[in-house]
Amino acid sequence: MKNVSELLNPTVVNIKPSGIRKYFDIAAQMDDVISLGVGEPDFPTPWHVRQVGIKSIEDGCTFYTANSGLMELREEICNYLKRRFSVEYKPESEVLVTVGGSEAIDGFFRSVVAIGDEVIIPEPSFVCYAPLVTLCGGIPVPVETYEKDEFCLDPEVLKSKITSKTKALVLPFPNNPTGAVMSRKQLEDIAEVIKDTDILVISDEIYGELTYTEEGHVSFPSIPGMWERTVLVSGFSKAYSMTGWRLGYACGPKEIIAQMTKIHQFGIMSAPTTAQYAAIEALKNGDEDIAKMRAEYDRRRKLVVNGFRSVGMDCFEPRGAFYVFPSVKKLGMTSEEFCQRLLESKHVAVVPGDAFGKSGQGNIRVSYSYSVKHLKTALERIGEFIKEL
Repeated sequence: MKNVSELLNPTVVNIKPSGIRKYFDIAAQMDDVISLGVGEPDFPTPWHVRQVGIKSIEDGCTFYTANSGLMELREEICNYLKRRFSVEYKPESEVLVTVGGSEAIDGFFRSVVAIGDEVIIPEPSFVCYAPLVTLCGGIPVPVETYEKDEFCLDPEVLKSKITSKTKALVLPFPNNPTGAVMSRKQLEDIAEVIKDTDILVISDEIYGELTYTEEGHVSFPSIPGMWERTVLVSGFSKAYSMTGWRLGYACGPKEIIAQMTKIHQFGIMSAPTTAQYAAIEALKNGDEDIAKMRAEYDRRRKLVVNGFRSVGMDCFEPRGAFYVFPSVKKLGMTSEEFCQRLLESKHVAVVPGDAFGKSGQGNIRVSYSYSVKHLKTALERIGEFIKEL
């Protein structure tokens, strides 16, 4: 028999591991490390949501659900999206409940991307898109975004990237890692570029509720003519602080959702039953929870942006999610060098910007989904580090 490593799928072998995890693996071996890297709310899941999850177990609701998810949950997802973002779906055929938003993203790509198809991905953006496209035999086509454009997708640049092989466009807004948000007008400009094409869109709106602009979050399928080509992906991890419950969803045209459901049937069966009951409660009675957490994130957002600027670092003001993306370019270091030296000298862990695409080089991602005390201590250490440089 050959060496086992020679028998592995070369496509998988050639994919680099997530750049987010490297520094946390190092940090786990060190004492007194403050992490600003994990994109996870520090709030516990609201108690009334936990109670319903607990009660579902006590009541013996521990069996498989329908592959697409509990009908009541799908109905509440539709009610929520109509109430909050003015988009409408049919719960029986246009909604799939998934194991986190990540499964929904994977299912979309596997349903629509064939070998040689191109998928346009604005960068910097979350680390999963390009590898999942590659696993389908597709070709990720990165489109750089820049701070001068508030890290938003430029319609003219998008137009220049479209070819006869373009199958899909990823819209990752509000954006991880930059915190960029696209306004209705900007999304209309994107719609104008693709309206006469056959390009499908996956709109990753997991941070939609964490938007700090006066206009608020604009859901891409609410743009005229875009519903028919768009799959909206979201979930419960960020808005409701339910990361460990592993629950997300995809909504879109029934033809795409049907294919995603087949993949889900064979690979997953159904999302966790307890989490589904808890999610029903979150959707019905969680608007106030969202408002409270969003207000606290907004306070932390301002604290962290001001903290970086006060020590002389350039820092774009994010409009959504819970990340800042300060620049380290004028310090004469790469993203990786900055993160390595900061971790070694001050025991603060952040993520190199180039983990989110080449255009992130020269920046770092910092999460403010931590307590104010935690953030202030980290900012003090970073300030000391900058002075010592």
